[in-house]
Amino acid sequence: MSDPPDSDRAPSDGSGRRTGAIPAVRAFIVLVAFVVTVVLTLGVIHPPTTKSASGSVPVTSTTAGSAAHPGTSTTTAPATRVPVLVANASGVSGAAATVSAKLQQVGSWNLLPPVNASTTVPTSHVYYVAGQQQAAEAIASSLHLPPSAVAPYTTAAPIATIGTAEVVVVVGPDLAGSSGSSTTTTARAATSSTVN
Repeated sequence: MSDPPDSDRAPSDGSGRRTGAIPAVRAFIVLVAFVVTVVLTLGVIHPPTTKSASGSVPVTSTTAGSAAHPGTSTTTAPATRVPVLVANASGVSGAAATVSAKLQQVGSWNLLPPVNASTTVPTSHVYYVAGQQQAAEAIASSLHLPPSAVAPYTTAAPIATIGTAEVVVVVGPDLAGSSGSSTTTTARAATSSTVN
């Protein structure tokens, strides 16, 4: 009879187990635990940063909200990156263009061409899409509008479409009167496309 191969021989200590070999399953578990630990540690040491669409300017987000809008998520972005649309709802010719020029001087906002609103309004409002409440509040403040003039954008706003705008300034008679333009064209406002 021949001797069995070395791998089939029982250890000489009589325990019936192989010595010196770590089972593959145990090695795999140790490896996975190590990788998870390294990933978690690196996440604590080097937290990820959020970048804007251009990839160069940091953007911060909060969810604290305010008393008027609890739990509202806000994003802080440079004024030059927030598209702002000014709509004339005052009936005063040129009011939206005048307010756009004023915003360009005070905030360097990314202003879209001014438009006419679908109806006139008694007071000015600043509407914002999700994440742009702080920008809307800054615009309202620069135009000397009260905080109550800032509201989330809904389809109830007197403008047919906002396109790519993230903040919409609806110019009422209160802003139109302070903009230096005194020509009232309420009758023409409904039919003219040059009221802006």
